[in-house]
Amino acid sequence: MKYDLIIVRYGEIALKSKFVRKKFENILIKNINFALKKEKIESKIEKERGRIYIFTDKIKPTISVLKKIAGIISFSPCLKIDSKLEAISKVSLEYSKKYLKKDMNFAVRATRTGNHSYTSKDVERVIGQDILDKYKSKVDLTDPDFTLYVEIRDDIAYIFNEKTSGIGGMPVGSQDKVLCVIKNPYSILASWYILRRGCNLLFFVKKDFDLKILNSFIKRWYLKDDIIFFNKGEEFYRKINDISSSKKCKAVITDFYRLDEEEIMTIKEYKNKINAPILHPLTHMHENEINKKLKEIGL
Repeated sequence: MKYDLIIVRYGEIALKSKFVRKKFENILIKNINFALKKEKIESKIEKERGRIYIFTDKIKPTISVLKKIAGIISFSPCLKIDSKLEAISKVSLEYSKKYLKKDMNFAVRATRTGNHSYTSKDVERVIGQDILDKYKSKVDLTDPDFTLYVEIRDDIAYIFNEKTSGIGGMPVGSQDKVLCVIKNPYSILASWYILRRGCNLLFFVKKDFDLKILNSFIKRWYLKDDIIFFNKGEEFYRKINDISSSKKCKAVITDFYRLDEEEIMTIKEYKNKINAPILHPLTHMHENEINKKLKEIGL
């Protein structure tokens, strides 16, 4: 069965006030559109409270893109059908036939928004019994081999069997701009953690740094190539202060993590000579964790 669309879910945005939530939803949609256009994926995007819907013929490539968009907590390719219980039952049986193999157990999980003649538990009970009668599979509500999800919203129901995790956080552009001091891949990882908090990133890079690494990171995570170079002969801290002021950067991001005597002295120097707040996203991490995360994000 061919999927009709992808449901996108967000987390922190939903906790905001109505005005702020709408603003952040629009930023997230803008970021999704930007990334899909970069990959030449045609799509149409719609939204309602708590959900964003992406209609596209290129489901698999779109999934690859969504895994790298900050602000998305999870997403699911799904079928879109009428919310009448008879229609849900019919499609659920056809859908389960593809995924429910011999000797597999299953569970049905239903959620519902709106006014209906049935409850979520009614849906789980009816669809579960229909699958039981049709395929003679066993029910396991604790650790099922196959889970059929039914999400009902007013007169529409969505059927799917997986929830793929996104990177979470806030959409890039929903928070202030920060200046990222780039010296090595660890610096880029520190920047990645900050982009998940919704900040726009301005990269401050030494001329001798391998730009292929940074450009690859920018392309992979669908960022703007906003780069300023630090040239030999310039005064490092003065340059940072000038950029922070002129570009309205609210903080400076560093890659410090060891916190040995040498690094602590450097941190003190940063704080004494730089006017903006200094953030160190990696200080809670062990070097092994850092190296593992570098691989995870493509560095």
